[in-house]
Amino acid sequence: MTSFFLAAVLSSLLATASLPDLFQKAKQEFKLGSYDKALATLKSLDEESSKPGLEKERTAVLPGLLFYKAASLAGLGREKEAVEEFESFLALKPDVKLDPAVYSKAVIGAMDKARNEIAAQRTNPAEEAGALQAAYKAFVLPAGGQDEGASEDWAAGPVKWLLTPMESRSYTVLADPQSRSEFIVDFWKKRDSVPETPENEFRDEFHRRVAFADNHFALDEKRGSLTDRGMVFILLGPPSYNGRKKLHTGDDIADAPGLSRYSRSEQTAAQLSAGSGAQRLERIEKVSGPGTTIQDATSNFLEIWHYQRRDLPSEVPFPDLDFEFVTKVGYGKGVLQRDEKPLSALDRARVMAASGKPTRSGPSS
Repeated sequence: MTSFFLAAVLSSLLATASLPDLFQKAKQEFKLGSYDKALATLKSLDEESSKPGLEKERTAVLPGLLFYKAASLAGLGREKEAVEEFESFLALKPDVKLDPAVYSKAVIGAMDKARNEIAAQRTNPAEEAGALQAAYKAFVLPAGGQDEGASEDWAAGPVKWLLTPMESRSYTVLADPQSRSEFIVDFWKKRDSVPETPENEFRDEFHRRVAFADNHFALDEKRGSLTDRGMVFILLGPPSYNGRKKLHTGDDIADAPGLSRYSRSEQTAAQLSAGSGAQRLERIEKVSGPGTTIQDATSNFLEIWHYQRRDLPSEVPFPDLDFEFVTKVGYGKGVLQRDEKPLSALDRARVMAASGKPTRSGPSS
């Protein structure tokens, strides 16, 4: 890595006093070989730079943060984790070369491996596109797929993912079809990203995503566009990659309580319930005793949607993102895991949508 790159990162951080201090501290700890301390400082830097209002600073600090995290992990012999972090770093800085006189063989080796893995992925176009991305590219919006009536429950449909809280409240108080129709016309007009053309590209893309979600993500009687997967798809478009894996006992999200036929809240309620000791034991036995766990995990799986930098809106300050959807008896189907970064990206996409900005940086939107 050139000294010019590091200087540029530091100079761009001067707008926020604590961030350059943290960055410099982590850099110094890395140079001294205190890799555990460097990782702890980088974690603080990650958290601080992710706070609202620091989007520009976050964009500036991210490459250096990823680099020193990867390099520290390599220094600790945690090559697999180091390679993953270097892949994220190379997505932002693909042309960076390391000086063997400055960095250890472990660091250079991990970066080289990350670069080779990225190259290997790109040799397989089908894998790089992803199943959902390929399916959406070939998807044709059915005739009449853009029809929307000015019904009272319009705001409760898939458009709810785009409505601001104020817009949602305003629509619910409209009493007649004429005023609701005028509201809808104005709603899409505000979001017309290219007003000089007769088409409304933003609205057309929204309806195409809704139709695709309805076709692919429906759960029982619930429309696909109203599910968690539908929400993510409508706001961000198709993921770069997608896949699923079975959940087994021992997985973080599929421990013994996770594979129970009863939810964790039902088990906790039984433990805290009132009544005699015998009554409480009976309730606890009912929700956690023999016969309440699932022996076959085929109906329990984790679906992962991975977004690379190229497929994320420019305003989302992350090199990549993973959305995890859990399907598990006693828990739900396709339930989005509420992790901080994915939720932050969705919030940013909603803000962009309110102004008619495309919620996709790549060409497939």
